[in-house]
Amino acid sequence: MERYDELMFTSAVQALQEAEGMREKYARGYGPRTRALGADDIAFVSGRTSFYMASVSETGWPYVQHRGGPAGFLKVLDDHTLAFADYKGNKQHISHGNVLGDDRVSLFLMDYPRKARMKLQGHAVFEDASDNPDLAAQLSVDGQGPVERLVTIRLAAFDWNCPQFITPRFDAAEIAQLVGPEMDKLGARIAELEAENAALKGQG
Repeated sequence: MERYDELMFTSAVQALQEAEGMREKYARGYGPRTRALGADDIAFVSGRTSFYMASVSETGWPYVQHRGGPAGFLKVLDDHTLAFADYKGNKQHISHGNVLGDDRVSLFLMDYPRKARMKLQGHAVFEDASDNPDLAAQLSVDGQGPVERLVTIRLAAFDWNCPQFITPRFDAAEIAQLVGPEMDKLGARIAELEAENAALKGQG
């Protein structure tokens, strides 16, 4: 993989950074960074329940698509390759068609509760699931139906964004994890009070 700044900081971008007095800071910050996914990066990717993927059309317009599933549906095949299963959808095939003309994609992964976000650039390939049954079985998610296509992304670069301006949001499972213990305590206390109330009625 390339360093993120080497891939994404064009001359125009660098000129703007220079005007803001940030060019030297970024040059120092990106220098020693690894070019492969590490254990923490892999854990973050594997824990996502959704992500956004941008592709570029033949007309030059970017297109962003949302993908979702249970944690782990976006799989890390190795330290520079991601993959996920593609199921029957609305049959617009915009992302697929875009990748046939330009295989470059950009992924945006969010962890709203912890205010973390990860950006990844890569080259995507769509293939029929029947052409690679072993990978289809590996990527399949229960309850989603038969896998139609497989999407493999060879990463070119990645970076972490700062947490500024991320509004924490929680899905149902995350809310249950947060309030579950308190709800259990409340339920136990209610049961205790109901038992006491029943005992008092019995004394009357």
